[in-house]
Amino acid sequence: MVKRLYLAFTFIAILFTQAANAQAKKPDTVRAGIYITSIHDINFKDKEYTVSLWLWLKYKNKKFDFLHNLEVPQAKTVTQSYSTVDSSDNRIYILMKLQCVMKDSWAIDNFPFDQQKLRFSIENSQFDSKSLVFAADTLGKHFDPRFTLRGWNIDSLDISTGIKKYETAFGDESMAKPHTEYSNFKVWLTINRNAMGLFWKMFLGMYVAFLIAYMCFYIHTDSIDSRFGLSVGALFAVIGNKYIVDSALPESTTFTLVDTLHGLTLLFILSVIIGTSYSLRLIKRDKVDKAKRFDFIAAQVLLGTYIILNAWFIFEATRV
Repeated sequence: MVKRLYLAFTFIAILFTQAANAQAKKPDTVRAGIYITSIHDINFKDKEYTVSLWLWLKYKNKKFDFLHNLEVPQAKTVTQSYSTVDSSDNRIYILMKLQCVMKDSWAIDNFPFDQQKLRFSIENSQFDSKSLVFAADTLGKHFDPRFTLRGWNIDSLDISTGIKKYETAFGDESMAKPHTEYSNFKVWLTINRNAMGLFWKMFLGMYVAFLIAYMCFYIHTDSIDSRFGLSVGALFAVIGNKYIVDSALPESTTFTLVDTLHGLTLLFILSVIIGTSYSLRLIKRDKVDKAKRFDFIAAQVLLGTYIILNAWFIFEATRV
């Protein structure tokens, strides 16, 4: 009887020891670092861009094999042009050169005075967070300011690590709950566009069309047909300019700066047409002097209001 109790207690002690060891076992740490050499081929319409970078990883567990198990979740394509492996000092050091076509969402509410946050992250496709966790190597700079991004200013680059949750078991029937967690290494690059040159290239035609419509107030009242013709032509010119600009941007459900400025211009050209109609009505009643005075006052009010509203909307977009 004593022997049986001894064996039972021994068995229970072994179970508790194994459970304690399982709980005490910590996941292996992978130190990861990055250096971005270039960001190019930004495609707003297709919501993608290309990034070239150096990525290095340091760890001890040889099973991780990042040369074959590297996962870049937001990437459309990943091309590994160079890699080297150093297994001395009882650890693995991998350095690789990657070029990734990344899919991302764009914040275009204030385009072309927009600020974008580009995201890059990596995971190991074979080992979850119970076996592997990332630690960031933050020593030194993380991008080349000379060639990283032409036409943009880099505000900040933040590196962090975290846990990505997947509400699925990936077909593993042994799991009681369809929930899996993977450690990831994340990079957030915040950029601002050098926008003034692009702004005038996009909106110069729109402003010229408005000025053509605005000049109708200074055409003699005898040429009513010419005034209507110029205004209607300017109206279609602004609509055409908007279609050209929209063709370079992704679809958006929000009212963007592009929509605001074009809508404002269309509204003011419509005001010019309404003003011309009122002038025509005054002329029909032989009130030529009153029509001239109305044209002069309406021209100053419309131009001043148009300039103030444009300046306000542009200022609000640039300071966000």
